[in-house]
Amino acid sequence: MKPTEFIWHKGKLVPWSDATVHVLSHGLHYGSSVFEGIRVYETSGGSAFFRLDSHVRRLCDSARIHRMEHGLSRERLTEICHEVVRRNQLASAYVRPIIYRGFGTMSVDAGATPVEVSVAAFEWAGYLGADAIEKGVDVGVSSWTRAAPNTHPAMAKAGGNYLSSQLISMEAHRHGYVEGIALDVTGNLSEGAGENLFLVRDGVLLTPPLSAAILSGITRDTVVTLAQDLGLTVREQSLPRELLYLADEVFLTGTATEVAAVRSVDGLTVGAGRRGPITEKLQKAFLGLFSGETRDKWGWLEPVRREPPMISTLP
Repeated sequence: MKPTEFIWHKGKLVPWSDATVHVLSHGLHYGSSVFEGIRVYETSGGSAFFRLDSHVRRLCDSARIHRMEHGLSRERLTEICHEVVRRNQLASAYVRPIIYRGFGTMSVDAGATPVEVSVAAFEWAGYLGADAIEKGVDVGVSSWTRAAPNTHPAMAKAGGNYLSSQLISMEAHRHGYVEGIALDVTGNLSEGAGENLFLVRDGVLLTPPLSAAILSGITRDTVVTLAQDLGLTVREQSLPRELLYLADEVFLTGTATEVAAVRSVDGLTVGAGRRGPITEKLQKAFLGLFSGETRDKWGWLEPVRREPPMISTLP
């Protein structure tokens, strides 16, 4: 990761190296944080956030689920994201806002702990590597399952949830895979360690439902929308593990991952062992939003504001 000049931290822009937290911060000890990953693309019409409003809304929803009162409106958080990209003079970026419980008490009951907000922006290439687009990556089903319903909320993008993701990812790497696939508590398919999961069987696009302990992915929603716009049939339903071995195509989606092809699962080749035709079509539609080849009729692109607002009174 290449450091940038500024991070928005505790109410103001500070130098990258000064954006620190206390070693006894609640979030460090108990995983009490929620966050987002947001892309800024250098598009045919200039630098633009991709679905910034959706990401900021999910960030606030995650904070609400975990009862983290941060005192910032969605409009103000949006403004801060623009400010961080603008002040760091980034043409493209990965933006990471995080809301977390800081230093105040070591009690698990975090009611008296201060809630703090930081927003960073930096350059970041494809999460699963250059081969993920065309050649595809090798994945394996993990021995670790996602949490059962009513244990901790999967719809919140919370730091603590990613302890599971770390175990899944590290196990996959030990076994020689690029990524791991998790099952839910019923033994059906859930998602990747940090991505949502799609399968193609007989021309139909399949993806696990929210009830499979998945994060409600914004790129997942984008792909579903693009697929329907292309006339593809999309089914959100419970999917057995063995369907991974019978699928014509498999791919993963996420803000950092974008749309990544899968060429093998547990050592079994998927389709022709590289990106399939429907995966390619959806990749082109997705990336075409930024090259101008796909018309953004959904209003997903928000140009980076290169000038600060004249007056900001937003809380």
